[in-house]
Amino acid sequence: MDNFHINRRRFLLGTSASLALTAVNAKGMTNLKLAKTYRVALIGTGWYGKSDLFRLIQVASVDVIALCDVDKNMLEAAGKLVSQRQKSGKVPKLYGDYKKMLAENQLDIVLIGTPDHWHALQTIDALKAGAHVYVQKPISVDVMEGEAMVAAARKYGKVVQVGTQRKSTPHLIDAKKNIVDAGLLGKISHVEMCCYFHMRNNGNPPTEPVPAFLDYESWTGPAPMRPYDGLPHIRWWRTFTEYGNGITGDMCVHMFDTVRWMLKLGWPTRISSQGGIYVQKEGKSNISDTQSAVFEYPELNCVWQHRTWGTPNNPAYPWSFTLYGDKGTLWASTMAYDFIPQGKGEKIHKDVVYEKEKYPEDNTEERIELNAAPATRLHMLDFIAAIENGGRPVADIEEGHISTASCILANISMKVGRPVVYDPKKREIVGDREANSLLTRPYRQPYKHPDPAKV
Repeated sequence: MDNFHINRRRFLLGTSASLALTAVNAKGMTNLKLAKTYRVALIGTGWYGKSDLFRLIQVASVDVIALCDVDKNMLEAAGKLVSQRQKSGKVPKLYGDYKKMLAENQLDIVLIGTPDHWHALQTIDALKAGAHVYVQKPISVDVMEGEAMVAAARKYGKVVQVGTQRKSTPHLIDAKKNIVDAGLLGKISHVEMCCYFHMRNNGNPPTEPVPAFLDYESWTGPAPMRPYDGLPHIRWWRTFTEYGNGITGDMCVHMFDTVRWMLKLGWPTRISSQGGIYVQKEGKSNISDTQSAVFEYPELNCVWQHRTWGTPNNPAYPWSFTLYGDKGTLWASTMAYDFIPQGKGEKIHKDVVYEKEKYPEDNTEERIELNAAPATRLHMLDFIAAIENGGRPVADIEEGHISTASCILANISMKVGRPVVYDPKKREIVGDREANSLLTRPYRQPYKHPDPAKV
């Protein structure tokens, strides 16, 4: 309890206190008193799974009971790191089977940092086991998985926060409040979103024996079994459609989710997309290297563009969104925002908040995204507040589903070569049998795809 409040005060003092308070007041965070120390487990102890767990440890009173990973080396290393980070100094129990971990431990919170193709089954199983869940984005690899995850969260009455932490990013909270909500943009009728990072791993490594420390069968799970050609961790798995939805599923989901939050948008009325492998044809990667998508709303188009080659259209904003209003324009990213008024008026610039001095352990953490750490801490505070107060978090599973599914629908549109209209009430694409067949991916035996009506 005391540790939580000390860390929370450090957070508020380290950022703009008004921003942080604005972000959490709606959830009652300012009056939050933790009922207990939360028993926590993490499934997927790779880069971002550990990063999320360490941010939670920094801001809440938790006891990390268990860790699960199918890579024994990664799992053992994570256990040592967690023992150094958590107050008790204990090494959590280590598991290779997440179902066994859920069965043997009474858990309050389960964090899920596995690849996308595992998110749905692990989230639903954790909810059935009685835990609240923090799951990384995108929440699913197909639309019906997402529908089942929302249904399970509602059925079991648990909080599910999605790792779309842009909604908890201090300078973006400021942009929403003081630029968008204040009306400085006027009527917004066009949005552009983009990613021009060269992040599409594209090589031709040879097949090789699976190392003894990796359970590749369990890593693959419900996805198609690819020949083993090296450790799939970090970027390699993301370059294959067997496990995810490419750059659109990975990077557009963040920007589109943030735009929807800022502009209070729900499901798009229609989605269209074009793209493919236009340039980088030499490797094994089967995700698009070039893709455009349009998410349509009444009198508003949200346009996505990614290229994993060439240069960005604006070097200062290579992964970003731009809101165009009749009174001005807002450029925004994880690093900064710039408001440019139409005609006369004052330009406004804000930079990302860092907390390197207040959380010195951040400075030595391997692969940490220092710009994202304050946002993730605030996201975790919002998650805990929703658990304590019985509300829904800022990145509730339903919002994560809309953003994720919209990106998946864009890929479906690209595949069938025509726009799609999704009816979330009927859970179908209107008038398109071929596109409808792509809402659910086949699972590898013996895994069974979750049914939204039977979770």
